[in-house]
Amino acid sequence: MGLFNRETFSSIIRPWIETLDIHKMKVISIDEFEWNLNLFEDERDIVLITKEGDATSWIPYSDLIAHLFNQCQKVTSTLETLLHTIDDAVTIVDEKGNIISWNPKAEELYKYSNENTFGKPITHHFKEDAIKLMDTLKEGKEARHQYNQPKENVHVLINTSPIFLNQEIVGGISLERDISEMVKLNDELSSTTAYIRHLESQVENNSNDQFHKIKGKSRVLASAITLAKKVAKTDAPVLITGESGVGKELFSAAIHQVSDRSNHPFVAINCGAIPEALFESELFGYEKGAFTGAVREGKKGKFDAAKGGTLFLDEIGELPLDLQVKLLRVFQEHQFYRVGGSEPIPTDIRIIAATNRDLELMINDGKFRLDLYYRLNVVTIHLPALRERIEDIPDLVQMYLHEFSIKYNKKVPSMDPEVMYLFMQHPWRGNIRQLRNTIERIMILIDDDKIKPTHLPSSFYQNSQELQPPINRFDQPQDMTTLESEKDKIKQALKKTYGNKSAAAKLLAISRMTLYNRMKKYNLE
Repeated sequence: MGLFNRETFSSIIRPWIETLDIHKMKVISIDEFEWNLNLFEDERDIVLITKEGDATSWIPYSDLIAHLFNQCQKVTSTLETLLHTIDDAVTIVDEKGNIISWNPKAEELYKYSNENTFGKPITHHFKEDAIKLMDTLKEGKEARHQYNQPKENVHVLINTSPIFLNQEIVGGISLERDISEMVKLNDELSSTTAYIRHLESQVENNSNDQFHKIKGKSRVLASAITLAKKVAKTDAPVLITGESGVGKELFSAAIHQVSDRSNHPFVAINCGAIPEALFESELFGYEKGAFTGAVREGKKGKFDAAKGGTLFLDEIGELPLDLQVKLLRVFQEHQFYRVGGSEPIPTDIRIIAATNRDLELMINDGKFRLDLYYRLNVVTIHLPALRERIEDIPDLVQMYLHEFSIKYNKKVPSMDPEVMYLFMQHPWRGNIRQLRNTIERIMILIDDDKIKPTHLPSSFYQNSQELQPPINRFDQPQDMTTLESEKDKIKQALKKTYGNKSAAAKLLAISRMTLYNRMKKYNLE
């Protein structure tokens, strides 16, 4: 007598046996049998035996074969239906790589019929180095969501798995999703995006709006731009205040370009970058032989260079008191004297000053002249810090990513949502200048297609306190004074993260599931 595989018997034969009434004798509890099938010497009939070895019943061999054939038909029909139903190209090969199944989607994708491929090596239709399924057969490892280009102009995402029988590879199966149209559209989109960026640059260069270089849509920035446009058409002195790196010189240049003096020079001088001993000569110039080491022919100063145009005095708060007196005299008399000279030189310029210091506080401390302050402070434009207009950060980031992708000839990477969350929570003490430098550093060093938190410089995390969410933690009931305050905090977090629930949950220091539950509780869907 022969011995059948226990697992085969259990999965196919056993359910069938239980439905039979063999010789009016129902098969009793399954657990009472070892479920070994022993064949008689003629290999025709099968006897069931108990643990004790007693025969209990028998099955005609023809009935068993008929049942197995019926089961094979069901499995084959199910497989064929599955292959016709699934919306991916399916290929099944044996252990040698010969194709044993090729569904209609594969026929449509690769233009080979099932009849022409059946039994043939898969390498007959494709190059071996382009067939991920052959790697699966050789290595016995599955592949998931891998990009592949098996034929020209055909792009797929492929999943492969080896087929095992008794721990031996007897074949392999692959599912390939056609992404050719997506790849084509992406290429077209990239080309179109580059073309649009080129057109935008041309439009910006030819634009009558000289403030187009100032990027941002926040209310505080729009208010500053509106005020700047109003004062630009006048000759009134302008004082621009704001932290270092917020774009004070950019604003002053835009004001000059909009003014009636736009056809004349725009001259900028940083009052904090020039040594005190040289400042007067830089500002007013000097006559020949004015001092030892001077140029023999003399030299014109910034007031001469800016004649008819605009003189931008950056960091005016760094100007020493004695030079403040001389500058005030020029404003009052509309003329100046070169160092070593005795002839007054008339001046026709517009003054725009800027500072990152509190001039009123400096006046109280005796470090800045009140009369000069009033001369400069006819119209004051305050530029907000970057952390005061975080809604502008995504636009600025994209602008700088495109700028440096062109500069360094790299593809514009996508950005992990957590990175944007960190950007919008960072204090940005260096403001836009710091943001721009950070993006440039990332673009220089990145080799991936996506910017992740690991790509941020270590200095980004140096002051961890500054990266703490501004909204108080409330994962415990006692943290909430009322239900309304909890609802308001959730609404505030969602508004601050533009509806990004993952970022809002981090901002509130709770889990995303907790956030979903509380949003449902307060009908904030």
